[in-house]
Amino acid sequence: MIEFRDVHKYYGDYHALRGISGSIRAGEFFSLLGPSGCGKTTLLRTIAGFEGIDSGAVLIDAKDMAKVPANERPTNMVFQSYAIFPHMSVGENVGFGLRRDPRSKAEKAKAVEEALEMVGLKGYGARAAHALSGGQRQRVALARALILKPKVLLLDEPLSALDKKMREHMQVELIKLQRQVGITFVLVTHDQEEALVMSDRIAVMFEGEIAQLADPETLYRRPNSKKVADFIGTMNFIPAQVIGEQGGQIEVEAKGLGRALLNADQCPAGQGDAPMVGLRPETLTLMYPGQTTTERTVDGIIDEVIYFGDMTYYDVYLGGTDVEVRLSMRNTPGRPILDVGTSVDVAWSPSALVLFR
Repeated sequence: MIEFRDVHKYYGDYHALRGISGSIRAGEFFSLLGPSGCGKTTLLRTIAGFEGIDSGAVLIDAKDMAKVPANERPTNMVFQSYAIFPHMSVGENVGFGLRRDPRSKAEKAKAVEEALEMVGLKGYGARAAHALSGGQRQRVALARALILKPKVLLLDEPLSALDKKMREHMQVELIKLQRQVGITFVLVTHDQEEALVMSDRIAVMFEGEIAQLADPETLYRRPNSKKVADFIGTMNFIPAQVIGEQGGQIEVEAKGLGRALLNADQCPAGQGDAPMVGLRPETLTLMYPGQTTTERTVDGIIDEVIYFGDMTYYDVYLGGTDVEVRLSMRNTPGRPILDVGTSVDVAWSPSALVLFR
């Protein structure tokens, strides 16, 4: 549906987009993820036609958008601020884009009702827009964008103004809505969890470039660089040394863990110099008295305990080293919360390691 071909964008001397290439499939929920200033909103605005590009090409549905103005592109955008007109009713806001539509007044009213029903606001047409909650305003903005039946819906951090509970609820609602209407959604967000929850694929951006484009599971379990791994969730980084190869596997020695054989997919960036291995907190397990495991174990001492209700995070020094790792444990009934200074056994699996250079 959307293709980027070596897209460059400058603001004076500032190189905002640096050779962006890639594609967004028809009907997928796609996210542009990265820290502030990485270029994700600029890239979104080049799709919408609000920003021109200095070189390269942006194609939508196989058509070059170079000479197509924003109002003629098969896209619509939901802004971070929603841009709801407070002096209009909900129905007037939703139908605003139909002002020049040749359909009759009755047909337009029917389209407005259908759009409101689509976003769960059936019967809200006569309500004053200024009387709506944040979540309702967000739904009105969605309905106003969808009523024009765009091929691509662009979402510029539309949930950032909502509180945590409402944001999580609207994430699920957006997923359902996207599946219902079947059009391509492109979301800009700096929230890693939001991108992982909502997306079919994610482009992680840093400094005007795409560092990795993949599905959420690949990004989380097999990030292609330390920078991506550090940005997506929590990752423990441990100094390591590459020993050699055995039968197509790479043997490494990780400080505090010992030796392990890694498959090719666990080494997405190759071996390189000054390597390290990474592993996620949930892939490490504290062994309680009486428990057995088929995984490897190392001894350690708890340095910090962080209680999160459903989870407890432990910072543990691996025995005889200065290596500290964070691990997470589900707080199931009968499982005690351990104290700082407790000696523990930590179970781990070589399959959880990722080698970075």
